[in-house]
Amino acid sequence: MSTDPSPEPTGTTPSGAGNPMLFHHGKTPAWALAAKWILIALALVLCGYIAMRLSDLGYTMWVVLVAFVAMIILAVYGTKRAVPMKYLLPGLILMLGLQIWPIVYTGATAFSNYGQGHLATKEEATAQDIAYSVQQVAGSKPYGLAVAVKDGEPVATGELYFLLTDPAGKNFVGDAKGLTPLTDPGVKVESGSISTAPGYRILNLREANRRSKDLANFAVPTANGGGIKASGISLAFEGRPTLVWDKKADTITDSQTKQVYVARGARWVPKDGQGQPLPVGWKENVGFQNFKTVFTDPTLRTGFVKVFGWNLAFAALSVLTTFILGMLLALLLNDPRIKGRGLYRSLLILPYAIPVFVSALVWQSMFNQEFGLVNNLTHLNVDWFGNTWAARSAVLLTNLWLGFPYMFIVCTGALQSIPDDVMEAARIDGASPLRMLRSIIMPLLLVAVGPLLIASFAFNFNNFGLIQLLTGGGPFNTGNAQIGSTDLLINMAYRLAINGTSPNYGLASAVAIIIFFIVAVISLPGFLRSKALEEVN
Repeated sequence: MSTDPSPEPTGTTPSGAGNPMLFHHGKTPAWALAAKWILIALALVLCGYIAMRLSDLGYTMWVVLVAFVAMIILAVYGTKRAVPMKYLLPGLILMLGLQIWPIVYTGATAFSNYGQGHLATKEEATAQDIAYSVQQVAGSKPYGLAVAVKDGEPVATGELYFLLTDPAGKNFVGDAKGLTPLTDPGVKVESGSISTAPGYRILNLREANRRSKDLANFAVPTANGGGIKASGISLAFEGRPTLVWDKKADTITDSQTKQVYVARGARWVPKDGQGQPLPVGWKENVGFQNFKTVFTDPTLRTGFVKVFGWNLAFAALSVLTTFILGMLLALLLNDPRIKGRGLYRSLLILPYAIPVFVSALVWQSMFNQEFGLVNNLTHLNVDWFGNTWAARSAVLLTNLWLGFPYMFIVCTGALQSIPDDVMEAARIDGASPLRMLRSIIMPLLLVAVGPLLIASFAFNFNNFGLIQLLTGGGPFNTGNAQIGSTDLLINMAYRLAINGTSPNYGLASAVAIIIFFIVAVISLPGFLRSKALEEVN
């Protein structure tokens, strides 16, 4: 009796000779099964490695998430069920990691004060403030220092050790518990610092710089309540912090000046209001404060309307000019009477093949007032980057060069999809070329191109790279060096929130969300109208 649970298809021979369905119903080849489990094992090993690195960094939630992803991979690809999910899972993971998570993180950041000086938790920020207050104990002498980790531990995450040599030539090893004499005969000292110590891996300058944050917070405790801190990577000193944190009262007291600091505005500030706050603050939720700043800050408020108007005009004109030029060229080269159309089409899409930053820098040099190709060929003396309207014209011309090949490609494909019998019927009815363009070609063309025009508008509304490379947002008015004449909202937000002396990522995220809603509101009517175009077919 056969034990094969799969019944043979009707009309096939038992031997399977010449049976085209045998492979479909047969067992999976051994090599394919082995390859599948090797790939699953590699994916699980990768997840395990990522989880270990995240665990070393203290990201517990992410460790759990990576473990969950590993379980899903094993459940989906390790069984014969959930066949559609086998194809969808990679895309879902990439979508969550590269699209959904950045959006969620940006939204969360917009309601925080995350930025320069507010990057850590309150405990971490307080520890840094106290560490910065450490001063050398009077009368103490410096140690020769070598920063090390134990042999076999990773340099990036291994526990740090100080290998110390005091002025008398005695060697010690220091960790978070304290000092221990280092008497191993294999220890070698060069230039006052330990160069070799059995059981330890001494970090070089590059490796120590990678651990600079850990070194700033690391000290070897001493018997008198102080600690040995690193001064560079070759010297250390015994120091003692002047700041004392009273967790119960939630205050910090400077033992030298007797100044008392209280927590206010995510920073330790003097209780009496006299003096400067401590340098390191912490990250906290500020509600809608960033959004309020966008609409109440004098610089942002006065420049917002001007920048927003130019932003709308730039996006609309960019879409309109590139579409018209691309469509006209596509119509011209769609005529079968033109010879060598393939060559012409290849030449016209060359600007699309060149990286944007290269084209932008080339056009920047061509618009140079004294030596640029544009002024030399036209015998003009236009200050393209010093005059507001000249700079805006230069931006639009450059974007026309960069954008028309895309519209040309799209329109060429759409034109070739229009049925020939429709065009022939129009000609028989006596329709003129202009009438055919207006009543037949354009409606059918917009069915395919309409949504792409809306997407192009959204792209150009946030075309940060072109503006930054070509004009840098300038020219700037004499009275305001923060708002440029060619600035888009995204460029203005970058300069005010990120590129300043104190970057504010929370404010930048709030501006990004506002821009998103502006683009959504502007694009919604276009999407509704493009939906109506579907009735053309």
